[in-house]
Amino acid sequence: MQKPMTITEKIFAAHSGKEYVTAGELITAKVDITLANDITGPVAIKEFEKIGVDKVFDKERTVFVPDHFVPNKDIKSAEQVKMVREFARKQGLKHFFEVGRMGIEHALLPDSGIVTAGDLIIGADSHTCTYGALGAFSTGVGSTDLACAMASGETWFKVPSTIKVEFNGKLNKWVSAKDLILHLIGDIGVDGALYITLEITGDAISNMSMDGRFTICNMAIEAGAKNGIIPPDKITEEFLKGRSLRPYKFYESDPDANYERIIKYDVSKIEPTVAFPHLPENTRPISQVGNVKIDQVVIGSCTNGRLDDLKIAAEILKGNKVHKDVRLIVFPGTQEIYLKAMELGYIQAIIEAEGAVSTPTCGPCLGGHCGILAKGERALSTTNRNFVGRMGHPESEVYLASPAVAAASAVLGRIASPEEI
Repeated sequence: MQKPMTITEKIFAAHSGKEYVTAGELITAKVDITLANDITGPVAIKEFEKIGVDKVFDKERTVFVPDHFVPNKDIKSAEQVKMVREFARKQGLKHFFEVGRMGIEHALLPDSGIVTAGDLIIGADSHTCTYGALGAFSTGVGSTDLACAMASGETWFKVPSTIKVEFNGKLNKWVSAKDLILHLIGDIGVDGALYITLEITGDAISNMSMDGRFTICNMAIEAGAKNGIIPPDKITEEFLKGRSLRPYKFYESDPDANYERIIKYDVSKIEPTVAFPHLPENTRPISQVGNVKIDQVVIGSCTNGRLDDLKIAAEILKGNKVHKDVRLIVFPGTQEIYLKAMELGYIQAIIEAEGAVSTPTCGPCLGGHCGILAKGERALSTTNRNFVGRMGHPESEVYLASPAVAAASAVLGRIASPEEI
């Protein structure tokens, strides 16, 4: 009789040539995609060259997306991208994304069909876990581990145990995927799922768009998780049809699969949620935020730079103006998202509200560029981390929230609910 497995265990078994795997087991597994960016890529390339092999394991599955300091902000960042560009040309890589064709990596890869359901993906970036929204196993690794996988097409794992999270019920107005994941992190803490799979389920998820699902899986790492994953369904299939570059496979957990624990939430009890400095777990419902004035609002990133995010922000901003003491900066996730948002009038609404719209880039999320904070400044951001000095000066502050709360706050000059607009 076949041993019951979770969706993550089934993907690992398929990629390691085993009938089944169990939590805690050490395995070697084949990877479908390796990913690096302009910060982690150069390190991986140097380590790859030390191995002494001439070619990557597969030039269609080795992906480089410069997005952190792109367009280049200084000489050093230009040299970083140049190194990745030259390696991609030398290797004949199919997927290297230049300025004008690039996007934020974790929005670009799903939208381009490079990653797909049933895949096993590793990336030298912690938010590689985003692709779990497709029903794939995806996780971040170090640049050295990535280099070895670029050469061999495989790597080692310890199979994680799984926490199942069920979000059930009907979302309140203005409550979104970002609020659900912030609520979860606030509940279990930034180490609440350390080296564990977060399997996200429930009818609130099965009724959620792919954009929302990407947001939730993107921030699994903020709970310490090895990966986040959502069982694929009709919504997943609709997204992948005509988009996925390779055949995909849907896996689902067996009804009697073993879970470390099961956590259940009634989403009707969840408000728009804000994470205060300096940890994503430091959350408060919007009703308990108080009067927190802000200097800057950032809408975008690999967490919330998708079309749904720009839509809700534009709806709130339309007919309003950004507060005179606030800078609003918006980063669409990809060129295609940017173009579609223009066609639908979202970009016009943002600009007419006196927000600034940037080319797709990670920008200030990691303290990169295009919106760094000075000493004593406060930013409300739709990004994923708010550590000390994350977006600039170590004595600045970052608050995390949804695009809806971000847009409302930009108008009112303080952290606020859209209900107040």
